[in-house]
Amino acid sequence: MADDLHDLAQLRDRLRAFVAERDWEQFHSPKNLSMALSVEAAELVEIFQWLTEAESAVLDSARRARVEAELADILVYLVRIADRLDVDLLQAASRKLEENARKYPAERVRGQARKYDEYD
Repeated sequence: MADDLHDLAQLRDRLRAFVAERDWEQFHSPKNLSMALSVEAAELVEIFQWLTEAESAVLDSARRARVEAELADILVYLVRIADRLDVDLLQAASRKLEENARKYPAERVRGQARKYDEYD
């Protein structure tokens, strides 16, 4: 069953059905979903909180499983919010990448990690 998802539209449709079967739509306002997304993102951060940079790049199997579960929760809430607000996530991401390419031209920012308005 987990292998039959191939794109965001399929995930969105599965989530719609899952939520409808449980009569949870009433609880899935953009406000509530964004709060839930924030909580899940914080749970992901907590996994890495006290690790060194090196430790964070090489996770043991138990920690990796926790990361995968939190990433899945984040994706689920993100797709639900987008669905409720009729946002095409792939189009939005594409527009954001184009915007970031203008803000952060590679030849100007390569190897640096500053905000776009901090470059001379």
